[in-house]
Amino acid sequence: MPRWRSALAVACLLVPTLTTAQSRPPQVASVKRYADGVLALMCFSVVPDLTSSFLSIGSGSAGTTSLAMTQVAGGATISKDLPLYLEGGAAYSRYDPTFVISQGAEEREIPAKWTSVSGTAGIGWDFPLTDELVLRPIFNFALGRVSSDLAVLAWWAGNQLGADTDFLDSGRLNAYGLGGSLMLDYELKRPEHEIDVEWRYTWIRLRSFGSSSEAVEGSATASTSGVWARWRAPTGLQALERPLRYVLEAAHTTYWGDNANLLGFNNLSSVGVGLELDSSAYDVFITRTRLVARYAFGHNVTGFAIGLAVSF
Repeated sequence: MPRWRSALAVACLLVPTLTTAQSRPPQVASVKRYADGVLALMCFSVVPDLTSSFLSIGSGSAGTTSLAMTQVAGGATISKDLPLYLEGGAAYSRYDPTFVISQGAEEREIPAKWTSVSGTAGIGWDFPLTDELVLRPIFNFALGRVSSDLAVLAWWAGNQLGADTDFLDSGRLNAYGLGGSLMLDYELKRPEHEIDVEWRYTWIRLRSFGSSSEAVEGSATASTSGVWARWRAPTGLQALERPLRYVLEAAHTTYWGDNANLLGFNNLSSVGVGLELDSSAYDVFITRTRLVARYAFGHNVTGFAIGLAVSF
């Protein structure tokens, strides 16, 4: 059955600093470095992953940089007779670094605003190993766009310091990604309980195209491995003429690509608990609805979210 997941992610980064002496204007490589960082952050969005959907990171500095991400993703096998697997996802992120620009004794902190929108799709095939276990190779492709709406910083850096700020001044960076995934999917369904366990490795190479400035062209690699497990069992109560189930979830993800240690960690774990309504007794499109509260943790990072998922 298809599984759709959504969560709100809020994170903070250390403040990037663009500092220059009066005789040394900032180089375009500085802007490129931050833009490449945003492209690397897109690696979290193009891989369907539960633990990356909600983050809460504090920089501990006075000028706090923020990153907010939202991801919705899902996938399903058509049938046992046609074991074609299809998946898709969409993500939105907002990155607000604060640039510190100085000219001699004068310093100014000016916030930047970068927005990233991305979509990912995949097509695979199920190879049964047992009645409950399948091996699933998947071909993935992704499209994304990073844009800047900081005309103020561009004007100040360009006019006062002579910097090349094409990307900062309403610039854009488009990216496409090609890659693949390998998944082991175990599903055990019994009247007294249901168990789902998935192991997945994903590799996607992102490359920029159609950017507003050649200085911000680049690439990044999204490489992750993770395991996810879910237990569902009746609570003993009835709702919508079907058993009301409780849900327990656990997940762990390790980052191997350019997003490894990008936010100060290279792995995340999460646990969740919730309830599931079964609406299959009625003639409706949605057969199950789950509401799950999740808590994520890793090295110097914690997060929480309320996730809503549906099955068809």
